[in-house]
Amino acid sequence: MEKIIRIGIDTSKHVFQLHGVNAAEQPILRKKMRRKEMVDFFAECPPTVIAIEACGASHHWARLLTALGHEVKLIAPQLAKPYVKRGKNDAADAEALCEAMSRPTMRFVPVKSADQQAALMLVGLRERAVAAQTRLANTIRGYAAEFGLTAAKGMRHIPSLLERIMVDETIPTLARDLFASLADEFAQLDERRKEVEAKLMAWYRNNECCHRLAKIPGVGPISAVLLVMKAPAPEQFLSGRQFAAWMGLTPKDHSTAGKVRLGIITRAGDEALRSTLVVGATSLLRQIRAGRGRNASPWLIELLKRKPPKLAAVALANKIARIAWKMMVTGEVYRNNAARSPLACAA
Repeated sequence: MEKIIRIGIDTSKHVFQLHGVNAAEQPILRKKMRRKEMVDFFAECPPTVIAIEACGASHHWARLLTALGHEVKLIAPQLAKPYVKRGKNDAADAEALCEAMSRPTMRFVPVKSADQQAALMLVGLRERAVAAQTRLANTIRGYAAEFGLTAAKGMRHIPSLLERIMVDETIPTLARDLFASLADEFAQLDERRKEVEAKLMAWYRNNECCHRLAKIPGVGPISAVLLVMKAPAPEQFLSGRQFAAWMGLTPKDHSTAGKVRLGIITRAGDEALRSTLVVGATSLLRQIRAGRGRNASPWLIELLKRKPPKLAAVALANKIARIAWKMMVTGEVYRNNAARSPLACAA
C-alpha cells in the first residue's frame, strides 16, 4: 500500500469518512468506518497528518489520535467549506478537509486538553444558569404586572417583589400559591448560579494570568476568565488587531475598486467573550459620561464627542482586546499611566 501523507476525517456520532492522499496528491484512501474500526485503523496506520473539522467531539479525537502517534490539525468549519467542490456529503467534506490542510496559509484551532474543556464546561453552566434565572425573572415580572405590581430593574429586586405579592390580599389565593412556587424555583436557580460562580472564582484565584488581565479597566474576574479559557493560544496571532478580528470586534470590509467601505463589526468568534468585553467597556464609558472618571483618557473623551455611545463601547472593547493579547503574549502587567494609556479612568 502506498504511503499516506494526509488524511481528512469527517466525523459524526457513529460513522467516520476518511479521505487520504499520497505524495503525488492522488487519492488512495476513501473509506467509511464505524467508531471502533476507525480507532483500530489508526492504531495500525503509520504516523501521518490528520485533519478534523473543529466541532464538539473533535478535541477528544485529536487527543486520542495524537496519543496513537499521529499529528492532528483542527480546522474551523468556515475555513474548510470553500474547499468543498460540489454538493454536501461525508466524502466531499473529508476531501475538503484534506485539501484545506495542505494550504500554507491555513489557520488551525489549538487542541484543548481535558482540563481546559472542563473549565469551559464550567463557563457554559454559568451562562445557562444566568439565562434560566433571567427567563424566570421576566416571567415573574410579567405575571406580577397583570396584578398591577412592578419592580425596579435588576435581579436583586425580584425577591422583594415576591414578598409584596405574598402579603397582598387583593391577589387571588391561587395566584399567590403559584407565585410561591415561582419563588422557590427562583431561589433554587439563584443558589445554583452562586455555586457555579464560586467554582469559577476559585479557578480565577488560582490562575496568575487572570489576575493580571483583571487589572485592565473594563475587565473583571469573569471577563478575565473568559479571555483565558476561550481565546486560543495568543501566540498564534501576529498582532492585537488579528486577535480583535478573531473576536469579531473589527468592521466588515466591503471595499472594491479602490473604494473603502467598512460596515458593522463581523461578530465572528465567541459571542459570550465578545459581549462580556463590550459590557465592560459600556460600564467604563458610563462612568466617564457621568463625570465619575478620574484621569479620563483624552482618546476616550474625544471618541465620545464624535461617536454614539454604543459605537464607542465597541471601539473601546477592541482596544481592551488588543491590550489583553499583548499582556497574554508577553506576560506583562497592566500599567495605568494616565498620560499615555487610552483606558485611564476611574479605578
